[in-house]
Amino acid sequence: MENNRQDGKPSIFWFRQDLRLSDNPGLTHAAAAGKILPIYIDDYVNSGGHAIGGAAKWWTHHALSSLNDALLGHLNFYKGDPETIISNLIKRHHVGGVYWSRCYEPWRIMRDARIKEKLRQDGIEVESFNASLLWEPWEVLKSDGTPYKVFTPFYRRGCLAAQSPRPPIKKPANIETVKDAYSLGLNDLGFLPKIRWDRQMEPHWEAGEQGAQKRLTEFLSIGLDGYKEGRNFPATQHVSRLSPYLHSGEISPNQAWYAAQSHGDGKGVDHFCSELGWREFSYSLLYHFPALPHENWQKKFDAFPWQDDPDTLKIWQKGMTGYPLVDAGMRELWQTGYMHNRVRMVVASFLVKNLLIDWRHGARWFWDCLVDADLANNSASWQWVAGCGADAAPYFRIFNPVGQGEKFDADGAYTRRYVPELAKLPDKYLFQPWEAPDSVLQAAGVVLGKTYPKPVIDVAYSRQRALEALATLK
Repeated sequence: MENNRQDGKPSIFWFRQDLRLSDNPGLTHAAAAGKILPIYIDDYVNSGGHAIGGAAKWWTHHALSSLNDALLGHLNFYKGDPETIISNLIKRHHVGGVYWSRCYEPWRIMRDARIKEKLRQDGIEVESFNASLLWEPWEVLKSDGTPYKVFTPFYRRGCLAAQSPRPPIKKPANIETVKDAYSLGLNDLGFLPKIRWDRQMEPHWEAGEQGAQKRLTEFLSIGLDGYKEGRNFPATQHVSRLSPYLHSGEISPNQAWYAAQSHGDGKGVDHFCSELGWREFSYSLLYHFPALPHENWQKKFDAFPWQDDPDTLKIWQKGMTGYPLVDAGMRELWQTGYMHNRVRMVVASFLVKNLLIDWRHGARWFWDCLVDADLANNSASWQWVAGCGADAAPYFRIFNPVGQGEKFDADGAYTRRYVPELAKLPDKYLFQPWEAPDSVLQAAGVVLGKTYPKPVIDVAYSRQRALEALATLK
């Protein structure tokens, strides 16, 4: 971490997916050299079709606002090609070093390598740091030097047998910043939507480093104990909801890992840490197999007979499938920018198996609607549910949305919150309102096909159709 630069020149620290001051190794390194020119660049114009979606933009705006406050208004904002922007800053401010935290999206890896090479040729010190993973993807490999393709050995044999994750470091004691006269304002980045649909998400989140630490503390005090089983029940407090903070780097996985470990070694701690391990696995897959976001991992699925059905896709997107748990999940997503993990699996299974719609359509919708939209996690998880990914759930494992609701939301607390038109239905019929007698529907104020849709498809029929589609691959 020591920085031996004594030239008195300012350093650029380029914030990316590390929007925090504490446990930020690159920032600490830059601060040790003297004055810092802290920058953030909206560089998505060159993202190869992976510009962040609407919900993630909203989140990033608020995370940047919080970071800018922590830097006393001295965070500098830019839009465009980082190579050009950084080159101009170096000339204007006689910069001696450029530092950043590594990102793992394929387009960024290639771009960063190019910038590094150019800066070194120009005699500028440049260094990148790991601020967002517990283990680098190239550090966790099988004995033959190839990447793991199955999660459990990746985590148990690879990660846990490797060197322990780096302990978190404190924020630099002294951060002396430089403000560039050519910096844009945060609003100039245009991350807030023109039509303010985001207002409904605001009560659910506090973006920023402080919000991340609050969320972690709350989870450790009321959610960690009983996490292993409790995380399956969407109405309970047993999920961390740290994913958006981890993606944009308002908290590091190291901080979450060590905070959880300090609570002992119970089942909840072990399972929470293994979920951080699944995140690492997703990043390893993306790093070693950069086509993961758009190509089937298992090539046999290239021949799968997906249905091209835009109208049914829209019904799923709007949460109007007629299956209450599916609709609750899709509406939670739209209203809050988030969806409970168990429900994510149910809605994804419903799309790719009951509706036979290509997983890439689902991944794109999540990418636009999730505040935690993350290329590695989103791609690996959709392929996992679709049965075509690494270490995937077998395609023939098809979640029944009725049974899942009855098992994991037995009292209907979650479903009734997001599908209020069914709130007065008895538990017995909540997850299959079409089975309710007319008198029960009438008493609950439900008119199927009017106040709540009839099922878009029959579950038993669609399950059989999915298995027949799978059989064509053999």
